[in-house]
Amino acid sequence: MAVSKSETLGTKPIGTLLIEQAVPASIGILVMSLNMIVDTVFLGRWIGPLAISAITVVIPVTFFIGAIGLAIGIGGSSVLSRALGSGDQDKALRVFGNQITLTLLISGSLAIAGLVFQDNLIRFFGADDSFQDMALTYYRIVLYGIVMLSLCMMGNNVIRAEGKPRFAMIAMILPAIGNILMDYILINRLGYGMEGAAWATFISYGICFGFIAWFFVYKSELRLVFECFKLKPIVVKEISGLSFVTLARQATISVLTILLNNVLVRTGDALDVASYGIISRMLMFALFPVIGINQGFMPIAGFNYGAEKYKRVREVINTSIKYGGILAICIFAVIMAFPEFFVSIFVSNKPSLNPKTAADNAEILKRTPNALRWVFLATPVIVVQLVGSSYFQAIGKVVPALLLSLTKQGFFLIPLLFILPPFFGVFGVWISFPIADVLSTLVTGYYLHKAVKRDLRVAEPLAV
Repeated sequence: MAVSKSETLGTKPIGTLLIEQAVPASIGILVMSLNMIVDTVFLGRWIGPLAISAITVVIPVTFFIGAIGLAIGIGGSSVLSRALGSGDQDKALRVFGNQITLTLLISGSLAIAGLVFQDNLIRFFGADDSFQDMALTYYRIVLYGIVMLSLCMMGNNVIRAEGKPRFAMIAMILPAIGNILMDYILINRLGYGMEGAAWATFISYGICFGFIAWFFVYKSELRLVFECFKLKPIVVKEISGLSFVTLARQATISVLTILLNNVLVRTGDALDVASYGIISRMLMFALFPVIGINQGFMPIAGFNYGAEKYKRVREVINTSIKYGGILAICIFAVIMAFPEFFVSIFVSNKPSLNPKTAADNAEILKRTPNALRWVFLATPVIVVQLVGSSYFQAIGKVVPALLLSLTKQGFFLIPLLFILPPFFGVFGVWISFPIADVLSTLVTGYYLHKAVKRDLRVAEPLAV
């Protein structure tokens, strides 16, 4: 039976289970991040570095609206995992139906508002005259499909909560491949520039939405009826409390990106925004296995906490930190050794380039490698912060999950961006990242250790 798939979260050995959950998640994130990398490489090589600046300032609004679905997906799926763990199928169905309705209503409203106020928003996000028109072109088209992205991000987390990570992986791979293919056709072969890049992204959203819709019609164990879509205050409250954790984190990231864009333009120039665009894509690409471990951790922790199998919860925390830490150290070593190679991928050195683009590319190659090293400096310790904040979300503890998820970006990085750049210029931006990583890891590690000793010491229930 399909239900037995989710029940394996409470029975299989933790090491095996974590690998089964994390590998598909990691592959999906890898392909998605490769998609972002290739997208940026195409723009940088076929249009120019200012095209990277343009999509970098658009990301905050598209990221935030898409994150509505991610937040509702992660928050609701925490409730759903625990409902499946306790055998409450009816509650799981109500939660899923309400997730769909909430995602449609909120992301749709924000997309409309984003289109109405597009000119003001693009300026606010940090665009200057040198690339504002390119940013607006990309922004308008991508926003037409943002509701599909929001639904995809919500649905992907529900698929994972059902214990079917392979389908969640495919849902991330298909649109990535579609976007890369359409980028090549629309930008390189047909010469549509920023407009082509935007339509390629729109089409990729449609591919993802089509696959996830197919999954829930034909493969899911969650068989919805119309009644499930009606918003129930008690269900909405439970979803919203945990969703707010993710949404606050994603909103903080959007605010952080807006602040970074503006600080970089003010203390540097548009090419520094392009440097950050490259670094931000490298962050997601390089850290894909660590993020995959964290995504695999959440449904296992949530299910076993709901089933009161506290020994398994402790085990998955320790195993996730150990596996993630080893991977993070390897990533750190590669980035420190070869930053110039990774940066060179994003820019062209063809002799046929016009003098302005060639000069911009040379400047990017000069500035970005050292910045990349500084941003990745504290990579070996970040897994504690990721797993620690995710643990509280997985078990339904809203307040600590919210506060710990905001430690890096909200409590440390944003204040550091106000404090350090006035003294150190653009360098102050880059050194803010490792300082925030270390401080947030120390805080999260302390509270995670305290919570595990307090909450997970109860004896396992007797088998019947």
